[in-house]
Amino acid sequence: MNTEASPQETMRSNTELGYVVPPGAPHVPLKQEPPKGSAEDEARLFYERMNLRRTVRTFSNEPVDREVIEWCIRAAGTAPSGANKQPWQFVAVSDPAIKRRIRLGAEEEERKFYESRASERWLEDLKQLGTDADKRFLEIAPWVVVIFALKHSSDGGQVYYAHESVGVATGLFIAACHHAGLATLTHTPSPMGFLKEILDRPSNEKPYLLMPVGYPTTDCVVPAISRKPLEEISTFM
Repeated sequence: MNTEASPQETMRSNTELGYVVPPGAPHVPLKQEPPKGSAEDEARLFYERMNLRRTVRTFSNEPVDREVIEWCIRAAGTAPSGANKQPWQFVAVSDPAIKRRIRLGAEEEERKFYESRASERWLEDLKQLGTDADKRFLEIAPWVVVIFALKHSSDGGQVYYAHESVGVATGLFIAACHHAGLATLTHTPSPMGFLKEILDRPSNEKPYLLMPVGYPTTDCVVPAISRKPLEEISTFM
């Protein structure tokens, strides 16, 4: 028995639900892989896996194949975006000389941050994390991925909700890296203009975030911090 809906049935269903396919805009049937278990079980398993994800500052120099990073970037590229403009660019760096320049540029800005830019309260909040201006992980990790947000497309076209869109894509990239057994660190030296110069990026791209990506060291430790429980981060109505 053929259980697939015909194009006419799909069109009628979408229309009844308040969505009309725009004339001249190609549409295709939705393809979605059904979960292996129940929706509840799959959601719980995903949470349990992601709950093990931690920000890491001690990276191993063990190589990571380029293909792994490529798949993680592909996963990030599946993110929703304003008007499907996909206003992001992932620049993956493994060249030691370029990573060195990125580290030096980041540390210069970080020294200014810790010496004069950060408020006392901000510095106090950072104490439990043990952070400082030393960013040697930018050289040790096999990859540094710099994410840029597009201010407009390469042909001058408009983009929409770029900040939100790139944020969603970044989250998917982090999840994909964790799923592949890799560790990441979200690093935002401010300002980040030095990244445009080092990586020779066009004027329509703005640095958004940089992340060392690799395997943690075998003796890696992370701060003993907790995540807020469901009751503190959600409201059901």
